[in-house]
Amino acid sequence: MNRQERLRQLPKVDDLLRNPTVLELIDEYPRPLVLDALREAIDVWRARLLSDEDAVYDEASLLDDAQRRAVLKAQRSLRRVINATGIIVHTNLGRSVLSERATAAVAEVAGGYSTLEYDVASGERGSRHVHCEELLCKLTGAEAAIAVNNNAAAVMLALAALARGKEAIVSRGQLVEIGGSFRIPDIMRESGATMVEVGTTNKTHLKDYEAALTENTGVMLKVHSSNFRVVGFTKEVGLDELVPLGAAHGVPVFEDQGSGVLVDVRQWGLPHEPSVGESIAAGADLVSCSGDKLLGGPQAGILVGRTHIIRRLKAHPMARALRLDKMTLAALEVTLRTYIDPEIATTEIPTLRMLCTPQAEIRARAKALADAIVARLGDAAAVDVADDVARAGGGALPMADIPSAVVRVESGAVSAVELERKLRLGEPSVVARIKDGRVLFDPRTLLPADEATIVDRLVAALDGAE
Repeated sequence: MNRQERLRQLPKVDDLLRNPTVLELIDEYPRPLVLDALREAIDVWRARLLSDEDAVYDEASLLDDAQRRAVLKAQRSLRRVINATGIIVHTNLGRSVLSERATAAVAEVAGGYSTLEYDVASGERGSRHVHCEELLCKLTGAEAAIAVNNNAAAVMLALAALARGKEAIVSRGQLVEIGGSFRIPDIMRESGATMVEVGTTNKTHLKDYEAALTENTGVMLKVHSSNFRVVGFTKEVGLDELVPLGAAHGVPVFEDQGSGVLVDVRQWGLPHEPSVGESIAAGADLVSCSGDKLLGGPQAGILVGRTHIIRRLKAHPMARALRLDKMTLAALEVTLRTYIDPEIATTEIPTLRMLCTPQAEIRARAKALADAIVARLGDAAAVDVADDVARAGGGALPMADIPSAVVRVESGAVSAVELERKLRLGEPSVVARIKDGRVLFDPRTLLPADEATIVDRLVAALDGAE
């Protein structure tokens, strides 16, 4: 057949719309969505017929393709996944999981009107800052606080308010880049501050800061090293030295803690991570951190410090552009309220619970998951339990190996790569790790009922495999 004859094999869209299979699709999905799926499937066949002289049009194949495309188009892009990686604050998977109470608070304010900027007592306009400020001050010992939409925004706002048109002193060893190409030098430039680097990559001394101070110095910035460490021949200036220097020269000291914690993680055998309260107690004029990393709340940037500095931040034009919406505020408020009783926080806030669960308990959960898999799969896969390590993730505690345990699954019918792909592409998506030719599931990052879903998904992935 010539080119035109091959193309005449393709059906018209109007004819396909009368096909029973397509009519069923339209009953289930919006008509415009089905039309787009049909047109795309026809385009695929058109290209195939033009490029392959031996290709013969198959309507059943086209309809299968259209149905698959319609299903994909109907799916939400942002949806739940099961995190079996053992990385607790997994940046790509949404970082911290909210507590049940925080999730309920979000649903409550999202589904109706709220006291976002309304004072019920006076019947007049209120401030959205009040929902979290008092709690943050109580938990950190700070004089005042403000929350914005993430920690990068917090750093940007602080530098713009304190050092626009002025100099900001920072150690060369702290000019970090974290996920998403967030770089301290770039933020400095965009904020309008002139960056003044002091010291060297591995060593910075107090005298370096002293030599850099001028009448145009707006702030001294101390940055958490996030997901890397410089070890060996190193020296870093702590707040115990910076704060007196700043006070003597009237220059505020601003510490960007990155992840930020409100509890002492050493109680769980983890390396010391200075809490926000510790930095405030050490005299820092301003401290910023994330709300959605080790703190275990929603994405937010938290700034706590002295009243006159926070007042400047609140009055800055950028504060409105970076402010939190009602749903984030609801989640953050409930998360902070949970911290009032640290014991309750470690059980109710998933991030803290995952961090503090003993390895023995994780191993027991792994054994139960392995037994459930074997009960369903039999000898279709080799299944065992092994000790492993989990990670905090999110740039927090980068040197910490968190003792954990994993379920290892190996199938003689499909490769680990193919099995991982099937699990990842299913619904819900199960995100696991591959190590030594086996697929690994770490219970430390699994939520209630996730184990049962993993078993079902494994059965589906291996069903019919030869």
